[in-house]
Amino acid sequence: ESQTERHSNKIDTIIMAKAQSMAALLAVVLVLGASADVAHGICNISSGGIRACQPAAAIHNPTDAPSADCCAALAGADLSCLCRYKNVGAMWVRFYKIDVKRAMALPRKCGLAMPANC
Repeated sequence: ESQTERHSNKIDTIIMAKAQSMAALLAVVLVLGASADVAHGICNISSGGIRACQPAAAIHNPTDAPSADCCAALAGADLSCLCRYKNVGAMWVRFYKIDVKRAMALPRKCGLAMPANC
């Protein structure tokens, strides 16, 4: 292996390490941003509204139907925005102990129509 090849390999290693560091930093920023969103509510639903819906979307022993407070919270929600969160199941479980599939069924149980592309 020539000195030029060794130098090129070192540069490649440095570039790869920097790229991995940037990816890790981006992941941390995204997680912290998601945490901040959850702490203040999501998609025009306050934290209290999310808690009102928790029993009907609970991971264990959910109630059969959402409460009136839950349906009121969902009536004012940005349902298109909620659709963007449906694939972030770990966040819902971690903060609210909510099953994503049950949560996504709540608007229908409240008589609300989910967006077609959800």
